[in-house]
Amino acid sequence: MSLYKGERQRQFPTTIGTTAFVKLYILHLLNEKDYYGNKLKDEISRRLNNKWSPSPGMIYPLLRELESEGYIQGHWEEPQKRTIRRYKITDSGIKHYDIILRQYRSSFDDSLFIIKTVLKDIYKEKI
Repeated sequence: MSLYKGERQRQFPTTIGTTAFVKLYILHLLNEKDYYGNKLKDEISRRLNNKWSPSPGMIYPLLRELESEGYIQGHWEEPQKRTIRRYKITDSGIKHYDIILRQYRSSFDDSLFIIKTVLKDIYKEKI
């Protein structure tokens, strides 16, 4: 078991929580183009081959948080109706995205190693 900040790491297989993962993915997608909340949810699900999808209850609070931190900026398509709010990444958001992208890389690499090892050792798959 590895040590993290002087303590045993009990989370498996990575130290990236679901919220941090979705935040990273939101910033990644907004770095490509503007989206609205449901489209972000659907796009994450599509890119993950519908194996997992974040809930609206996760997406919308994260969008509000990212906007309050200045990492994204939202605007209403029709301000008088307030039905669809589109988001775009800010310069500060791009800088933050670049930082967390580098921070999380080793955790994703570790997770991939663990999964490949399990598939090879336990399921006898050739990797």
